[in-house]
Amino acid sequence: MALPVILIIEDEAPLRRFLTPTLGNQAYQVIQAATAAEGMAMARGHNPDLVLLDLGLPDQDGLKVLEDIRSWSRRPVIILSARNQERVKVKALDLGADDYLAKPFGADELLARIRVALRHAVQDLYPTPVFEHGGLRMDLARREVTVDGSPVHLTALEYRLLEALVRRAGKVATHAQLLADVWGPAGEGQTHYLRIYMAQLRNKLEVDPTRPRHFLTEPGVGYRLDEGN
Repeated sequence: MALPVILIIEDEAPLRRFLTPTLGNQAYQVIQAATAAEGMAMARGHNPDLVLLDLGLPDQDGLKVLEDIRSWSRRPVIILSARNQERVKVKALDLGADDYLAKPFGADELLARIRVALRHAVQDLYPTPVFEHGGLRMDLARREVTVDGSPVHLTALEYRLLEALVRRAGKVATHAQLLADVWGPAGEGQTHYLRIYMAQLRNKLEVDPTRPRHFLTEPGVGYRLDEGN
């Protein structure tokens, strides 16, 4: 199982210290930022699966961070804020937030909101959340990958690359599309990333990585995940 990556953008150190082990104990990978500038840089650099975003950041309003993330990412964003005014909640949701949780909040409620947001993200992108072809099986809802029934551990980036290929199964996925899906803005032009991680996927998921059945190269264009018989 590949663990979802959650980015916390929150200036309150005690809350970060509470959230990091709380999420880590639930099999999430956690990265964190204390300012808007750091948060936007980490979001662009890590392309997390979900963002927990405080609105009251010291260097910029969190709504600006939300706008920046929504300019290039569809990943879930949950607002964590002490601002309880209805107009603020409405504006955050209008700007693309997936949920809004008022401080103070309990761990159980936060974890439930995270599970719902991640589940909806899968449902929105994949009407049929299970891909199967030639012994390869990917269950997007469970984030599980198996080959001939045996589980295969993928890193977060390997999983995200496979996810991007599954989304376009049977079609050519261009270098630019895959880099944007997996690495976000930080991946622009970095085609060597794809060569490295595609080789890793083939080594883990192909019977013979030198003669791939699943992950086909489209020279000069990108890659294609075969979904034929």
